[in-house]
This record gives sequence, structure tokens and C-alpha cells, in this order.
Amino acid sequence: MQWNLEQIRLFVSVAEGQSFSAVARQMKRVQSAVSSSIAMLEADLGVLLFERSSGRQPRLTEEGAVLLEEAREVLRQCQRLEGRALGLVRGEELRLRLAQDEAMPYQPVLDSLEALSQAYPLIEVQLASGAQGEVARKLLERRADLGLLFHHEQMPDTLERQRLGTVEMVTVCGAGHPLAGLKRVDRRELARHRQLLMALQDSRYPGGEQISPAVWRADSFYAMAELLIRNLGWAWLPRHVVQYPTYQNHLVELSSDWTPPPLVVELVWRRDETLGPAARWLADRFAEHLRAIG
Repeated sequence: MQWNLEQIRLFVSVAEGQSFSAVARQMKRVQSAVSSSIAMLEADLGVLLFERSSGRQPRLTEEGAVLLEEAREVLRQCQRLEGRALGLVRGEELRLRLAQDEAMPYQPVLDSLEALSQAYPLIEVQLASGAQGEVARKLLERRADLGLLFHHEQMPDTLERQRLGTVEMVTVCGAGHPLAGLKRVDRRELARHRQLLMALQDSRYPGGEQISPAVWRADSFYAMAELLIRNLGWAWLPRHVVQYPTYQNHLVELSSDWTPPPLVVELVWRRDETLGPAARWLADRFAEHLRAIG
């Protein structure tokens, strides 16, 4: 088949405008040239696209109506090709692999990705979630391009970090725990009950201080929340985790004489890889949405 994109554009334009003459005026051509191009397209495709009657505007045949959407898709694909090529010229990423701590506030992440889909509609996004340490490991192993995680002191030196905002920490226990009925608790009272902490002991997250001699550890804030609702101890958790719908009415925020400083949310990437425009744009949007919930 010898048909070309110009013929496809004319076919769609005539079908949508219902007039050879109107399309000819729009394209600044003579009507006979438009009619001839459509006729050659019909010959190449082997089907009649329009019914032509003297004195009447062309009307799509059944075959033409079927092929019209296919023709539109060909033109859309051409636009995608041109857009992708323009993006490459501008240095835009073809793909963005984002790894996030599973306890990252989900609303800012979703809002930011929704905005990214509009600003960079052609980029492919791969989103992965993991427990403590998994995000940094994915970056080190080049299985992720960009990471969202909570700051801790043991970050590998090969990773660059950018502070995006903070997440509030609160002292909580299960609704049936003995501490839940107290108006205020101090460190001595907390020390009498099992404490849940992030694993491992060298994680150095804010709130990693051991107060109680009895300690259980987990690598996930959500795993800790599941233990808390079974009244297995008390813990410091990010407020948005406590407010997760599943845990409402099951966790109690305690008034305490000391609460850890906020968790610092960081954007992380490999030092030997430069962030592309889409990644930088996404980081700015996430910082904005993170401030909005703070």
C-alpha cells in the first residue's frame, strides 16, 4: 500500500467537515486535489470511504465509518511520536522509576503523580513501595531512579539527598492498652510497657530512642500499627499512619512529656546520575503537596 499521512489527514478532515470544498479551502488547495487524494487513498485501501452523489456532501460508507477511528488513531500516534521526539531533544526522561517508603503519606504521592501525568503525558512511570532500607537498596542497585524516604543517619554516601518537608510523629497505643486510659504519660510510665521500635537498632530514625527495657522491632510503621491495635505495646508513629482509615478507633494518641522530632522526608537519587526535568518537576510538586497536609 502506498497511502501516506497526508491522505489520512485529508480523509479525517473530510469525514469531520463533511465537505471536500471546505477542506480544500482550509488546506488552501483546489477541491479537485483533495478529491483526487481521497480517491487514491480508497484505491490503496481497496475500499470506498465516501458515498458521492451529485449535489450532495460526501457521506461515509460503512467501511469508511469503520476505518475513520483507525485513521484518527494513526494521527494520534504521529502526535505521540512527535511529542516523544521533542521530549528527547529537551532531555526529558522516557521512564521514571520511583521507589518510596511504604509509610510515605499517600495523598501527596498520588496528587503529585496525577499532576505529572498531565505535565509529562508520555513518560512511563514505575512505582514501587518498600519497607525500611528497601528504597535505598533499589537506588544502589539501579532498580530505581528516584526515591522518597525518611531521613536517617546511615544513608549510603553514594546517594544525593534533597529535603522536601516533614511528617509529624505522635505517641500512640491500642485502644485497649492500659496507657489508653491515662490523660498524660511520662517517660517513667512509658518505660513500664513494651515499646515498639523500627528495626534495626542502627536505623537512627527520629523516635528510635529506647525508653522501655522491653522492646519489639519491625521494619514497617504499618506493621507496628498492626501490633499496636492488638495492644502489644506503644510506639511513636507518623500521624498520617495513625489516621489511616483502617486504624481509626483502634489507635489512641497519647499526651506525653516527650515526642520525637518530625520525620524528614527526602528525595534521594544516585550521585552519578543526573535528575531529569520530570524527576525535578515531580520533586517540586511533592514538596508542595507535603506542605499542604502539614
